[in-house]
Amino acid sequence: MSDATLHGPSAPASRGRSTIMPAAAFVGLILVTAALAQFYPILQRWPTEWLVPVRGWVTDGFAWFGATAKPVTRTISWILAQPLALVEALLYRGIPALNWPPLPWIAIVAGTAILGHWIAGWRLALFCGFCAFYLAIFGLWSEAMQTLSIVLFTVPLAVAIGLWLGIWSTRNSKVESALNSIFDLMQATPHMAYLGPIVILFGFGQVPAMLATLAFALPPMARCTILGIRTVPSDVIEAGHMSGCTARQLLWKVELPAAQQTLLLGLNQVVMQTLAMVVIASLVGASGLGQKLLFSLQQLQIGKAVEQGVAITLIAIVLDRMTQAMMRRTPSQHAKGTAWHERHGHWVAFLAVTAAAIVAARVLPVVEILPRDMTFSYGQLLNDVVRWISKNLFAYIKPVRDWITIWVLLPMRDFYLWLPWPTVIGTLALAGWYLGGLRLALLPICLLGFMMLAGFWTPLMLTVYLVTGCTILSVLIGVPIGVWASRHPRGARVVMAVCDTLQTFPSFIYLIPVIMLFQTSDLSNIIAMLAFATVPSVRYTYLGLTRVPQPTIEAAVASGTTKRQRLWKVELPIAFPEILLGINQTIMMALAMVAITALIGSRDLGQEIYKALPSADTGRGLLAGFGIAFIGIIADRLIGAWARQRKRDLGLA
Repeated sequence: MSDATLHGPSAPASRGRSTIMPAAAFVGLILVTAALAQFYPILQRWPTEWLVPVRGWVTDGFAWFGATAKPVTRTISWILAQPLALVEALLYRGIPALNWPPLPWIAIVAGTAILGHWIAGWRLALFCGFCAFYLAIFGLWSEAMQTLSIVLFTVPLAVAIGLWLGIWSTRNSKVESALNSIFDLMQATPHMAYLGPIVILFGFGQVPAMLATLAFALPPMARCTILGIRTVPSDVIEAGHMSGCTARQLLWKVELPAAQQTLLLGLNQVVMQTLAMVVIASLVGASGLGQKLLFSLQQLQIGKAVEQGVAITLIAIVLDRMTQAMMRRTPSQHAKGTAWHERHGHWVAFLAVTAAAIVAARVLPVVEILPRDMTFSYGQLLNDVVRWISKNLFAYIKPVRDWITIWVLLPMRDFYLWLPWPTVIGTLALAGWYLGGLRLALLPICLLGFMMLAGFWTPLMLTVYLVTGCTILSVLIGVPIGVWASRHPRGARVVMAVCDTLQTFPSFIYLIPVIMLFQTSDLSNIIAMLAFATVPSVRYTYLGLTRVPQPTIEAAVASGTTKRQRLWKVELPIAFPEILLGINQTIMMALAMVAITALIGSRDLGQEIYKALPSADTGRGLLAGFGIAFIGIIADRLIGAWARQRKRDLGLA
């Protein structure tokens, strides 16, 4: 087999035919497969009687394994429940048998502020203290502590396991290759798909929720560990060898300290992924803010949902700001002989406040936890606002929603459902061959063919339809904003700050305004996905345009081009590979939202996952999750190959 067969046609070799021949091949494939499907129904829809019962096999397999391994899984649950119970006792349960209350809320609020001051000074201290105070003053303290207890227990565990896997990978290339493939699948699989297998093996409750959270949050830490160790400068490694370090000393005293910034970035990602998953884990019995928010959404209690959503968001922002500040923190320096209480003043302050709060709580119960009559709520006010919107504005919103749905979304959906399966798979395979050769061409054939044979073709295409609609809108909105930001440095700071904030919000939050304004519909699903997925289009467009080499821009100016000509004929073509990567990330984030938007009604793969949870249909939920992951993997490989090809064409790689 020739090299051209394996790697596809060379773009630079024949630039003239490189655009004509692929276009003709795509058009010919679409016309032939669509025409054949009119005469052979099997090409339109795979016969039901020919489906492979993979779903049943997976469900039966997990049921058998769950029953067989029940003593082991229950033992693991019991072991993990003990330290988790200790964290819960400190934060909100106390120890009733010994008549020990939990830490007073004032101590935790003060401790949060003190920790913020230790990390980054008074500004972060005041912000963190205010956010913690919000949880108490609005009557959400117990639920917030339930959520935080899972986070505080899961994050160190995920960091430790991820660190170990990352170190192992850097020492063994075969392990690294295998783990990278597993991590690709794990990170492309939506949050909710983790819940089904965990429920079968470990049941419902806090520990299963923690295990699902652990599985989802672990890959970023492992990958950041691999990246950090791999990027340690070679001269630092050589200096360690010359100093006589053993392999263990080189790792712990040279490589890991040198990779500290990347490791802290991994910690930040673990924290954010953990908090996002803890909310979703409420579907398997995890108590806390996520459970409250889910109930409020299901009951359309928008006011309460906003209160709870703001609480989750504040926790996420506090943890995000703290971990980011840790990456920039410079360790304090003390003169030799400095007293212990001066070197550890923040610890002394926290212990003093905690001791005083515990003593005061014995006399004043208000110090332990705020009574309900001393808390506030703006939920009823928001409910009144929502009712006012429904009464006065929905008459104007509904026609717009219905017009977009009837004239844009429904025809688009029907077109995707009409497409014959050979057209879809064949087009993607042809694109894979053209961009990356035979290996990339086989990827959509194998992955999408598996989903078709397993009986998930219709929800798969509905998912593609929603993600396509979201991606188109994200590009139409995000790319112009990114272009504008690249032209206005002051505006860019505001835009990037908004992007940071939008990425900090847990995905659940985006459902609240959508339900409030648009109720439940395909348009609601796309808008909820849009708010979450537009950020990468903005970021990567801005990044690509600001990285255009200055000599190239100066040459364009010297050629007499206008600003518009420079943008369209010089800057955007050079930034196009970066913009493609932004589109790739937009697709990934839209896919991550698919399972979340199932909570407000849909018929896609996300809904398959959601329906599988109550019935413990593990095969249905797991295969639907894999289907979403397969879409993401195919999009990632094709767009990545296209971006690399464009860089080669432009001489950038």
